[in-house]
Amino acid sequence: MSAVINKSKTAAPPTPTPNLLRILTVATLIGLVLVSVLAFYVAGTDIEQGEVQRLFYFHMPSFFGAFVAFSATVVGGIMYLWKREPKWDRLAVAGVEVGFALSVITLATGSIWARPIWNTWWTWDPRLTSAAIMVLTYAAYLMLRAGIDNPDTRRRFASVYGILAFATVLLTLFIIRFREDTIHPVVIGTSPQNAQGTFEATPGVVGALLPNLLFWSTLLPITLMWYRIRLENMLDWVNRQKMEALDA
Repeated sequence: MSAVINKSKTAAPPTPTPNLLRILTVATLIGLVLVSVLAFYVAGTDIEQGEVQRLFYFHMPSFFGAFVAFSATVVGGIMYLWKREPKWDRLAVAGVEVGFALSVITLATGSIWARPIWNTWWTWDPRLTSAAIMVLTYAAYLMLRAGIDNPDTRRRFASVYGILAFATVLLTLFIIRFREDTIHPVVIGTSPQNAQGTFEATPGVVGALLPNLLFWSTLLPITLMWYRIRLENMLDWVNRQKMEALDA
């Protein structure tokens, strides 16, 4: 990931899109088409849940993509507090924004799935509640950044917040393992006693799920974060130009 971060301590002027990023972009677009075909056309229809089960080929992988992005925020926050280099703050904010978007996809697809299966758009299940708290926590991160004018103070506060906020990601990931009152389905591993809606009878589930997991947790978040880092570099450069013009 360090290769996609600007190596200078100050914002650099905009540069042409690197060839590697162009390749990643094409690979990401092709990958999105391929995993969608696997989810909608190759995997068999679930015997109990029907077509709506196909949402889980995006629902769970999008969460793991968010996990990767939020992990990048932790790395960026730790490195900024250590090195005080703005490039690490750019990585951190890129991770939050990409992870936030992917988390919203997770919540939205889960809610759409729940309507025909649980006969409700939302229930205060432990996993669902922790996921909602996670999304709101990172929304507050973005509000914190927007509310602090001083760049150094903003980066420092955001770094600490981004590191601590990762606790909500871990809670969402593991809560289903120690709360037996959940009704949320477990796709990988053993289910708690009361969990409902497994996919064991679905033909082709592994062949569709694993490529989606790989795509959503690697190509997609990395490509999006790289673009977001470049945008942040450009914004920093524009702000520097404005300050220099005012000082002139």
